[in-house]
Amino acid sequence: MTYIAKPRLHHPSLGKNKVGYTRRDYEGKVSTLCAGCGHDSISAAIIQACWEMDIEPHRVAKLSGIGCSSKTPDYFLGASHGFNTVHGRMPSVLTGANLANRDLLYLGVSGDGDSASIGLGQFAHAMRRNVNMVYIVENNGVYGLTKGQFSATADKGSQSKKGVVNADSPVDLVGLAMQLGASFVARSFSGDKAQMVPLIKAAMGHGGAAFIDIISPCVTFNNHAGSTRSYDWVREHNEAVSRIDFITEREEITATIQPGEVVDVEQHDGTTLRLRKLHTDYDPTDRVVAMSYMHARAAEGELLTGLLYVEGEAGDLHTALNTSARPLNSLGAADLCPGTAALDKINASLR
Repeated sequence: MTYIAKPRLHHPSLGKNKVGYTRRDYEGKVSTLCAGCGHDSISAAIIQACWEMDIEPHRVAKLSGIGCSSKTPDYFLGASHGFNTVHGRMPSVLTGANLANRDLLYLGVSGDGDSASIGLGQFAHAMRRNVNMVYIVENNGVYGLTKGQFSATADKGSQSKKGVVNADSPVDLVGLAMQLGASFVARSFSGDKAQMVPLIKAAMGHGGAAFIDIISPCVTFNNHAGSTRSYDWVREHNEAVSRIDFITEREEITATIQPGEVVDVEQHDGTTLRLRKLHTDYDPTDRVVAMSYMHARAAEGELLTGLLYVEGEAGDLHTALNTSARPLNSLGAADLCPGTAALDKINASLR
């Protein structure tokens, strides 16, 4: 499917936003992810949010690392700037790009393996430095590209497709983001587009480090023994001329959750994900209260979704470093080398 391109023609009745773009103008290539993958729903939410915000695609810089999640920037905002980094290094590359050109809107897309394992240190420094970015983690708790091993965010006691029980405590990226100083922290569910879109829009307009952890179940590694569509069954009953994997087509998991409501979302393997959407009267401006409430709900087996914390007057890394209001990549030799008189003044101040 990778060689199939989307048609360039747009239907004449497609609506345009204030800057003259249709929703199709915010799309990318045809997705090669598994059918029903929640990551595609996240891409659709990003497309919808940017179109509704009248953001010109060329004003966005999207960066990613390695993993199923890090493939997704190819599926949205095809006319924007993009860079696919190495495993876990997206935050530092994005920080450098942000310092060089502060005029762009920076969108970092990562996964639970990319950010909570090899990239955990990079994630931490991007949050504590309050880099002006939207940092989205598409969190499925497994390494989807390497046959579904547990990632660092998998719950202790959870069972893998192969029946292995996870003995390790999970890394809570939401809790870490709040502790490290992120000025916007939220969690959502890939099946709840009505919640995802406004959260992404709020994050895009925030002006500091905006982190969104999006629970996105993996449809491929929910196979079970006895299924006639499992990997094992197909291999036992197929005389193949080459070694291939058969991936069962799944329906996307969706859920409608009202504010303050708790909903049990059944996964393809029969397990249950318990989601609680925040009340409309919840106050997200107190970091300590937000962390306490999140831990209290987690103790009840619930994943809290919504805008968990936001700092109203958030500065960013440029504010902390007192950088030029002009993008650094636009400064010429005359700006960067002010002459010997200025250098003598600086040297004198250091004596």
